[in-house]
Amino acid sequence: MYRIGFACKFTHHDQSLKKKKLEEIERPYRPRITTARWLDQQDQHVAEQRLKDLITHNVEATARLVAWVGQYERELRMLRIGSDLLPMYTHPKWKNFYTDNPSFMAGIQEQFRRIGIVAREKDVRLSFHPGQFTVLASDRPEVVENSIEEFEYHADMLRWMGYGRTFQDAKCNVHISGKLGPQGIIDILPRLSEVARNVITIENDEMSYGLDASLELADHLALVIDCHHHWVRTGEYLQPDDERVKAVIASWRGKRPTMHYSLSREDLLVDHCRDTKPDMDKLLEQGYKKQKLRAHSDYMWNRECNKWAAGFLGNFDIMVESKAKNLASFKLYNEIK
Repeated sequence: MYRIGFACKFTHHDQSLKKKKLEEIERPYRPRITTARWLDQQDQHVAEQRLKDLITHNVEATARLVAWVGQYERELRMLRIGSDLLPMYTHPKWKNFYTDNPSFMAGIQEQFRRIGIVAREKDVRLSFHPGQFTVLASDRPEVVENSIEEFEYHADMLRWMGYGRTFQDAKCNVHISGKLGPQGIIDILPRLSEVARNVITIENDEMSYGLDASLELADHLALVIDCHHHWVRTGEYLQPDDERVKAVIASWRGKRPTMHYSLSREDLLVDHCRDTKPDMDKLLEQGYKKQKLRAHSDYMWNRECNKWAAGFLGNFDIMVESKAKNLASFKLYNEIK
């Protein structure tokens, strides 16, 4: 059975509500953040209490969100958790907060453990996607060190939830990123924890390292196809029976793969026929720029593209990357169903 998921943030179904009312409804499911600058301006006790309050809220919000997704139809029980649950976890000045407060963190880790239990009981497929500053294949040693620390932060959260025990029991996805390319990723893998090696996936990029570069890693880790990145890079709509797709499936070693699905923004392609897949060559001839075409749409607005994406559901779960979050994944699911 396939799954269609959404990334990071709960969005209430009625966006016509007043902003204050929407915030009241959505806040319990959404993480909150702070900045190092704000913390540095506060008394130490005030700053640390602020961190405790934010961390507590964020973990509780994640627990609520996972439980909420667990009530969906099974095909919709797939969620990418946001990266901002533990503010300043890797910040040079503030990361000691997490080791200097063992009793508080023991309670937080227990909450993570319960989140993992609920996710497995409700059969919710979970993942993370560390941000663009996680550059594991950089040629700069200090960037690599910081990137490993950032990736291990996500691995810690998955470990506390009970994942990372076996290959791809959860997914933590990054781009190749960095001048050293695929070989840089291969060289860095032995430095990652066992949990991190079990959960790491690599997706193709639209600018630097495409699908062919990803496939160089197929014997080392699981690969994620981002079909929008591939289309922006090449203009090609991959087909489910493509040999490259088969190689990606094989990289998951019997586990069910994930692919990422998104479209160019509907307010960019305003007059485009919804029953015709966008043609990259024609769009470029008309003056559209790839930089603009990269941006994600609010919804999966193109019916023909949705039919094409549905062709992958025999072998892949689909993570919808869109501005409308769960509203877009629901709509896509209902259209495909």
